[in-house]
Amino acid sequence: MRTIGLFSGSGSLEAGLEAGGHECLMLCEVSEPARRVLASRFPGVPVAHDVSDLARLPSCDLLAAGFPCQDLSLSGGKAGFDGARSGLVREIFRLIDANPVPNVLLENVPNLVRLNGGRWAGALADAFEERGYRWAYRIVDARCALPQRRERFFMLASRVLDPSEVLFGDEVPPPSAPFEIGRDPVGFYWTRGASGLGWAPHCTPPIQGGSAKGIPSGPAVLLPDGRVVKIGLRDAERLQGMRAGGTEAAGGEAARWRIVGNAVAEPVAEWIGRRLACHGRPEGLSTRPFGGAETAWPQAASGGPGGGRMRVAAGPLPFWRPRGGLETYLRDAEPLSARATRGFLARAARGRMNFVPGFIEAVRSHLEAVERAAGGWDLFDAAA
Repeated sequence: MRTIGLFSGSGSLEAGLEAGGHECLMLCEVSEPARRVLASRFPGVPVAHDVSDLARLPSCDLLAAGFPCQDLSLSGGKAGFDGARSGLVREIFRLIDANPVPNVLLENVPNLVRLNGGRWAGALADAFEERGYRWAYRIVDARCALPQRRERFFMLASRVLDPSEVLFGDEVPPPSAPFEIGRDPVGFYWTRGASGLGWAPHCTPPIQGGSAKGIPSGPAVLLPDGRVVKIGLRDAERLQGMRAGGTEAAGGEAARWRIVGNAVAEPVAEWIGRRLACHGRPEGLSTRPFGGAETAWPQAASGGPGGGRMRVAAGPLPFWRPRGGLETYLRDAEPLSARATRGFLARAARGRMNFVPGFIEAVRSHLEAVERAAGGWDLFDAAA
């Protein structure tokens, strides 16, 4: 398929689709650092500046858009499509109305389905049905291909194919992965501790563009050998399925963290691309109608004009790609500084969270080791 990307950011959604066998014709991104990244990753592909200024699109088979999530995310204002940022989704439908496109792929945070009982998922379904599109959506976790826990909402709408045949394939359960402190790595947000931790055995919590403290930094990982490390930018790029250093064209670290934190996990986009190229009727997934008195929207669903809306029993792991352990991605990690570790432990002590036995003790041991190695002066304080 010939694709056009809107709100392109790092270009990870479009790059994944290309890896799945499709051709990118055009991109659109307003952020200058991200535009530099797109120019480096997609040489020769035109990059429009502001989606609001677009009137005409080249003829294409698929319009892909990871539109802004700020008004839909758990940490945002929760204004949904009434917000100034997430409300830009209306630009997508304006362009569809002016430029008939057979297929549309949307990406956003999973809270889009949960916020206000699924009001905004319903708004998308209504908008597509009014325009004659069948649609399907599901939540997909990047853990199916990478050691990062990262759930994202993907919605495919089409006038020419059945989106259910693309997004709902044969489910492949992941291998069993027991966890034990001191034997297995676990990721967590070192900037939290009092409430919320991002606890992620065998992987990291979602890579973010900035921490809860406003620090452009990645999460921490407690390794089996007892060290606590903070992942580096290049590690974060690897954990998104990107080439390490793939966002260097953006410039400074803060801009790069923002771009990487907003990216789509490329192997997930590649899976969608391959399913678009070769799809089939799903088997073994139960469905049932929903709507009417129901107030919550499901994690996966399908529908279309003139037809009923169906709840689909699809989990967040539609496939499983073998890969190395989390440690193999951490080639640029640094020890979590004594100052940062003390801050985390202080927040944990003030809060009321129940931690896995042995976790807090392991973090304290890391603090003692860092202080001992520095002779009382923390070499890593500057990197806190």
